[in-house]
Amino acid sequence: MAEKIVQTAGRKSLGEFAPEFAHFNDDILFGENWNNDDIDLKTRCIITVVALMSSGITDSSLTYHLQNAKAHGVTKKEIAAVITHVAFYVGWPKAWAVFNQAKEVWKEEVDENMSALEQYQATLMFPIGDPNPYAKYFSGNSYLAPVSSSQVGIHNVTFEPGCKNNWHVHHAKSGGGQILICVGGKGYYQEWGKDPVLMQPGDCINIPVDVKHWHGAADDSWFSHLAIEVPGEETSTEWLEEVK
Repeated sequence: MAEKIVQTAGRKSLGEFAPEFAHFNDDILFGENWNNDDIDLKTRCIITVVALMSSGITDSSLTYHLQNAKAHGVTKKEIAAVITHVAFYVGWPKAWAVFNQAKEVWKEEVDENMSALEQYQATLMFPIGDPNPYAKYFSGNSYLAPVSSSQVGIHNVTFEPGCKNNWHVHHAKSGGGQILICVGGKGYYQEWGKDPVLMQPGDCINIPVDVKHWHGAADDSWFSHLAIEVPGEETSTEWLEEVK
């Protein structure tokens, strides 16, 4: 199912002062127009950037739409080509202004000659680490990097696109369990008998003891999460079958 654009800026900024304008902004412009699928979101993002550039608008609204364009697949090379092309029609000074903002939005872009793993590492604040010593319990390549080895064990676990760990259960006589915090990419967590839960940066999952589950990357994205070991007595992990 296509991603749904949701906007609340109108109500947050103008809800009390201009509720009708806020309604038009959040519910009509973004709620209906942006979710019309006659044009794909990437194209719609480019059109919006071009419209704002043509109007000479280079405030925070342009920054938002540049960020939105990047989030929906517009690359550094593509946005540079778009701005250069439009500059011939709307003016060189406008292009300079937009380029200055675009450079900030795409400043995390990396050398395209780097490997996919190196490019992904450049987007993370945590190290990816070494190949996972528990690889036999993962379908695909994964990596493990210790973040904390005292007080509470914390590891950054990274999955290549499509990689998942097997179904497994955390056991403990008391305490125990695990906490997952997504720090990069996109992935899923699923408990036995329930629907998968999407995980994106900032999302947190609390895993109780004795609950059968798995977690791993979406098919089209790398995925990293911090795995935080909840202290407990006689803790262990029971690895089970692969995810089908």
